[in-house]
Amino acid sequence: MSLASAAAPASISASSEGPAPQERVFVALDTQDMARAGALVGALRGSVGGFKVGKELFTAQGPDGVRAAVGGEPLFLDLKFHDIPNTVASALRAALHLRPRVVNVHASGGPAMLRAAVEAVREAAEDLECERPWLIAVTVLTSLDDDDLAAVGQQGPAESQVLRLARLAQDCGLDGVVCSPREIAALREACGPDFRLVVPGIRPAWSASGDQKRVTTPREALDAGADLLVVGRPITGAEDPAAAARRIAGELA
Repeated sequence: MSLASAAAPASISASSEGPAPQERVFVALDTQDMARAGALVGALRGSVGGFKVGKELFTAQGPDGVRAAVGGEPLFLDLKFHDIPNTVASALRAALHLRPRVVNVHASGGPAMLRAAVEAVREAAEDLECERPWLIAVTVLTSLDDDDLAAVGQQGPAESQVLRLARLAQDCGLDGVVCSPREIAALREACGPDFRLVVPGIRPAWSASGDQKRVTTPREALDAGADLLVVGRPITGAEDPAAAARRIAGELA
């Protein structure tokens, strides 16, 4: 069985009627402060599907800090591994001790690295007797546009690069990709209905776009075919984060 056909994490896999709107939303805990992260998790528990931890909190607090902050809530471990195949495989085996529901790597690491990642996640889940997370690939960061790609010598436009890397990830057996909202429809057409699309750059109409350049509203992203939405500052920067999360869930309903 390929990774793409394996069972999805229970908390974010669709039932016959689909997941509840709030289960589609993972909140980005982009902070170094354990107290802040823990307070957000406590305030938002039950109002969102889970929490994304990236390099900022992980580097400041380490795996034990992530466990303490997130507790038993569904975790998207957003560390974007990109290194030689053996190093990425070893890092993913270590990461699975946190029992994440989603982990990611950079698709630009190439086929050998991607295949090593697939095998490492499969083996680690079996060894730990835990649920296998979605293994997804980062294509083009949502902070980059066509001019940014040209500046670093990558062939654009951004959507073409996203599709190129997504097809590579799918061919190597990954579950899906991280993509901007603007590429959802094209990826659905290119990679089919079962390829997982995890979408940051989500900004409700009532929220500022910040440093994200390729953004859309939660409802637009879901209608286009997103599986999972990652929302940060519109929730975490709100005066009442739980109320903001409920407002987004209402827009998705």
